[in-house]
Amino acid sequence: MDIRNIAIIAHVDHGKTTLVDQLLRQSGAYREHQAVVERALDRNDLEKERGITILAKCASVVWHETRINIVDTPGHADFGGEVERILNMVDGAIVLVDAAEGVLPQTKFVVGKALQRGIKPIVVVNKIDRQDARADEVHTEVFDLFAALGATDEQLDFPMLYASGRQGWADAELNGPRKDLSALFDLVLSHVKAPALDAEAPFAMVASILEYDQFLGRVLTGRIEQGRARLNMPVRVLRQDGTVVESGRLTKLLGFRGLDRVTVEEAEAGDIVAVAGLTDATIPDSIGAPELTQPLHAIPVDPPTLAMTFRVNDGPLGGKEGKKVTSRQIRERLLREAEGNVAIKITESNEADAFEVAGRGELQLGVLIETMRREGFELSIGRPRVLTQTNEETGEREEPFEEVLVDVDEPYSGVVVEKLSRRKGQMQDMRPSGGGKVRLTFIMPSRGLIGYHGEFLTDTRGTGIMNRLFAGYRPWAGTIEGRRNGSLISSENGATVQYALWYLQERGTLFVNPGEAVYVGMILGEHSRESDLDINPIKEKKLTNIRAAGKDEAMLLIPPRRLNLEQAIAYIEDDELVEVTPSAVRIRKRYLDPNERKRNEKKSVAA
Repeated sequence: MDIRNIAIIAHVDHGKTTLVDQLLRQSGAYREHQAVVERALDRNDLEKERGITILAKCASVVWHETRINIVDTPGHADFGGEVERILNMVDGAIVLVDAAEGVLPQTKFVVGKALQRGIKPIVVVNKIDRQDARADEVHTEVFDLFAALGATDEQLDFPMLYASGRQGWADAELNGPRKDLSALFDLVLSHVKAPALDAEAPFAMVASILEYDQFLGRVLTGRIEQGRARLNMPVRVLRQDGTVVESGRLTKLLGFRGLDRVTVEEAEAGDIVAVAGLTDATIPDSIGAPELTQPLHAIPVDPPTLAMTFRVNDGPLGGKEGKKVTSRQIRERLLREAEGNVAIKITESNEADAFEVAGRGELQLGVLIETMRREGFELSIGRPRVLTQTNEETGEREEPFEEVLVDVDEPYSGVVVEKLSRRKGQMQDMRPSGGGKVRLTFIMPSRGLIGYHGEFLTDTRGTGIMNRLFAGYRPWAGTIEGRRNGSLISSENGATVQYALWYLQERGTLFVNPGEAVYVGMILGEHSRESDLDINPIKEKKLTNIRAAGKDEAMLLIPPRRLNLEQAIAYIEDDELVEVTPSAVRIRKRYLDPNERKRNEKKSVAA
């Protein structure tokens, strides 16, 4: 059977996974009347909750006697490591662009990687049924993007379709029949070349995706680059430097059929398969026949730009809410994550029972922390910080910069420009984008964006959209102002009392409700002034035997500001930590004892 391997790449929320749903449905991958959930490839709980794709996944359809392997890729820049690996497995790509939003930063990132590999993409302008669709302008934007990224003449001559993934149609003409996706299927068969690989050479493949299965163990997915894979065949695994990792057998050989992985007896060069039976193989090792002596080439992944410290939760409430609390359990889990996610790097920290976890961005590391807390882990997380480097030629210190694209209603553009300028943002472009909105483009240090997203949503009344893309390393931009307000810090252990909180709420914004467990050094709110303030949240009303002339006034509390995990990580300063457990997210001072805090403040000021 002929094979085509394609990736669907686009900016976040431009409709990749919804389009894959329709491709599966119209190709007959689903039985008639089969109940299918929407966005079937987003199987992970976090993917369903956030409405984004986090992990790349494979599916397969058959159209006119040709098997089309489809890889759905993440759309967020923080998960760019997934996208880069996936492009090694495919021969073509469908670039999906929203008919209203047009080209956005992540579109640039994934298209640039695809063009570098020589892939000739198919462009699909999706959501053409939107009232604010601007198909012709988007077509021009895509062409300009390809040209700016150095596309060849052949790549610039890309075929284009207009589509609605939700309604399940694609047409070459803007006012076509709008019936089904047959035009897209036919274009894939005619435009994407079949893999031209040697089926007679010894078997070899590069591991591109690693997963754990409770029945199969380690499952590695990749494209067979040469030869044929057979069930139970002996194999050896080679690292990129040529060293032999292990030898074993393919106890399971799985092919993709629709959404399912099914056991197959044999698979040939060009097909995407998953294999099990190996204990040490990881990404991007080469798995091949015993006679394989040289590893296959694997494209290096861009390095991480942001790091956080993961520590054992040593607070007074530590170990009461989670099952996995030791440094050994945390280390094993982090090393397992680093094996399957090549964009993450784990190193031992200088602190006791702590690990440095480096990744692509706050969202990627936030997803890892959220996944771990749901697995029963307790952790303390330090403030995110950027990873700097030294320029070998000039000796200058350099930091990561990002291109930031902001779509905002005109009345709010002034406050966004002011805030980003204070964070060392340099505006590159400002233009109306229709519908009373303005599109702003900035180049700014990555650390200037840490903790800004919540403030951005408040300033734009929730209507602003901010997208970002790594733009390389540039000279250190200098000091960036942090949070202006101090913290309200508990001076007692116990449970909060309404009487105490009622008197304390005039001091600032509280983060806690009555009846919550607190401890010395835990942050209970944001002070209205710049300095920190120790408070007693468990103070109760003194009772006397003298009757009051009037009734006690009603003690109405202002609803507290509850911080979720991402907000808490973005909120903290260098001397603070986020305590994460399966049932709670708390903020605390690094040093809980007030006297120890003062001693360390003096040391840092002296330094």
